[in-house]
Amino acid sequence: MSEIKITSGYIPGSIGRVVELHGTYYNTRWGFGPFFESKVAAEMAGFVGRYDKNQDGFWTASLEGHIEGSITIDGIHAKDEGAHLRWFIVSDSLRGKGAGNLLIQRAIDFCRIKDYRCIFLWTFEGLHAAKHLYEKYGFRLVEQHKGKQWGKVVKEQRFELAIK
Repeated sequence: MSEIKITSGYIPGSIGRVVELHGTYYNTRWGFGPFFESKVAAEMAGFVGRYDKNQDGFWTASLEGHIEGSITIDGIHAKDEGAHLRWFIVSDSLRGKGAGNLLIQRAIDFCRIKDYRCIFLWTFEGLHAAKHLYEKYGFRLVEQHKGKQWGKVVKEQRFELAIK
C-alpha cells in the first residue's frame, strides 16, 4: 500500500474535496441532503477565507496524490470557548488504515503547542468509529440533545478534551 501523506494548510482543491467526502458519506449512510453539503461548503469556505496559521489548523490525508481525509482546528475562539475540531473525515479507501489516528493526533498536538485549554466538537449519535477515536484520545461526551443542525433530526453530541 502507498504511504498516507498528511499535509498542513490549504492546498488547491482541498475545500471541494473535503466537501465532497462529507456530502457523499453522510448522504449515503445517513440520508443527509443538499442542506448539509451546502452548510459544510459555506462554513468551510468561510473558515479557509479567514484561515490564520497562528490560531487555526487544517490538515489533509492523501493517498497517491488524492485527498482522502481531513481535520480542522478552528481557533478563532480558542482562548475563551476552546478550539473547535471540525470536518474530520476519512474516505472508505483509508478507513481502518490509521489515517484517522494521524489526523486527530496532529490536531491535538497543534492545540497543545498553541496552549489551548480544551478542544470541543459536535457530532451525533451513531458514528461509532469516530466516537471510538475521540474517546481513545481522551474526549468525553459532555452534552447531548435532539437537534437538526445537520438538516435532519439526530441526537447531537458535544465532546470535549481538556488539555490543561
